[in-house]
Amino acid sequence: MKKVLLLGAGLVARPLVRYLLERAGVQVTIATRTAAKAEALAAGHPHAAFTTLLADDQATLSRLVAEHDLAVSLLPAPLHPAVAQACIRHRKHMVTTSYVSPTMRALDAAAKDAGVLLLNEIGVDPGIDHMSAMRVIDQVRGRGGTVTHFKSYCGGLPAPDANNNPWGYKFSWSPRAVCTAGKNSAHYLLEGRNVEIPAKDLFTDNRHGMRVDGVGDLEAYPNRDSLSYIDTYNLRGIKTMFRGTFRYPGWCATLKAVVDLGLLDETPTTYPAGTTYAQFTRRFIGGKPAGSLRRDVAAFLKLDERANPLHRLEWLGLFSDEPLAPAGQPTTPLDVLATRMERKMKYAPGERDMIVMCHSFVAEYPARPAEYITSTLVDFGIPNGDTSMARTVSLPAAVAVRMILEGRLPKTGVQIPVTPDIYKPVLDEMESMGIAMREATAPHAGR
Repeated sequence: MKKVLLLGAGLVARPLVRYLLERAGVQVTIATRTAAKAEALAAGHPHAAFTTLLADDQATLSRLVAEHDLAVSLLPAPLHPAVAQACIRHRKHMVTTSYVSPTMRALDAAAKDAGVLLLNEIGVDPGIDHMSAMRVIDQVRGRGGTVTHFKSYCGGLPAPDANNNPWGYKFSWSPRAVCTAGKNSAHYLLEGRNVEIPAKDLFTDNRHGMRVDGVGDLEAYPNRDSLSYIDTYNLRGIKTMFRGTFRYPGWCATLKAVVDLGLLDETPTTYPAGTTYAQFTRRFIGGKPAGSLRRDVAAFLKLDERANPLHRLEWLGLFSDEPLAPAGQPTTPLDVLATRMERKMKYAPGERDMIVMCHSFVAEYPARPAEYITSTLVDFGIPNGDTSMARTVSLPAAVAVRMILEGRLPKTGVQIPVTPDIYKPVLDEMESMGIAMREATAPHAGR
């Protein structure tokens, strides 16, 4: 029986573990620093085991990698290269759902020399976005066409029936990571024009609305560097290349207020015991009390006191006399914000999350009319079961693990899922599990 080492037991791990145990018929060892999480994932299955592993314990990591046929890393992205190095050393394959970092990319030659596959970006975004986009792009090329415009959007959100807090958001993954994404700059191509957005202006004038069938009105804003995907998807000469993030309306205005206040600051700060959230917030607008905190924050942000972002900040508790927890220990404003969000913006039992992904393509042909093609995924979590975020992140990785162990993916080096030998079988199996992109084609009307 093949043996898989799973590193990390976070919010998205359960569907991968169940798939590997129940569908792939492999033995899974779950290694994490929190034994209770690993034990819960193992759930007494006869082919599941768990062990404790600290992030800096390289000796134990190396031993565990050597004892297994493949390692799946769901650890924080900065820890992936150390796992990859251990896999290369012991000639074991590796799968991650994270973006390829420069450090990971630098391991390509060593992985090829060792005959090892380091498959990255095999989750939802990145992952399903790559695979579903490349399926359409390759179909267009197969008909002799060229993709001249490409836009892609993705968001993890509460399902409409669970969208019941003022922020229009709940957390199915790391609140800190969601907040940190608000510090990214953006770069995209629009009708042949390079557009560069500094991080401070990300939420200013770069949002636009979209309506998605079955979901309703959403808000979109640019996501990091879209231009890098021109080479990834082999789209040299394309006129529009845009990748964006979906949120419910009002998110961008609220995040702009968060950014302008300085709440994403990562400078370690010690707050005296008894410091309240109101006192914490007032530090960002000058310190001394001058009246109503909501009014003072509104004046600082140059907003009407009745503006929705102020309502959202107040609902979160940032104007309250509740003490920070924990107090008296070094922390950062970003961590204070993320901790508060995690507490207030949880999914209640029985509530569903949702993944929404939309691609649009303009395809031009030498001897036939241009086409406007869309590819859309709307997937919902299972009430009191796995979230859509967990399923869409971890199941593509699980399918890829099975393919590798069965010898159906004879690649080596640092790879992402943009070739038909990966994306076709993975997308096909995802569809068999109810996670499917829906494609539609219409004449292009100069959109």
